[in-house]
Amino acid sequence: MKEIVMPIVQLLSAATEQDPVGYTSLSAGRIGAITGALLGIAGVVIGGLALARPQSRLGIRSGTLGARISLAGGLLGLAVGGLVVVTSDEGIGTGNGRAGAYVALIVGVVAMALGGLALARSRRQAT
Repeated sequence: MKEIVMPIVQLLSAATEQDPVGYTSLSAGRIGAITGALLGIAGVVIGGLALARPQSRLGIRSGTLGARISLAGGLLGLAVGGLVVVTSDEGIGTGNGRAGAYVALIVGVVAMALGGLALARSRRQAT
């Protein structure tokens, strides 16, 4: 009986173990996390430029273009990062992109904060 039970236990434990994702392979979660982080970083850069130079090319017309682009980039970074966090089934280090999604969430919040500050400053200068 012991000879039968032991191989079954080994088979079940092998079936539940996941194959780790290599550090060079890109899973869907990693791609989503990278996309969210890049959108957030673009929002941070544009929001910083909109704060530093409100009347430059990013502040054409009423001066709110850069602020709105920063808000949109931050919001998209938050949405994509949140989607990856919700859909990843395991923790950090498994190749699901959860760590990158946390970075995307943080960078998205910073981008939205910079965009909000730039938008408030441009509206205050307009009045």
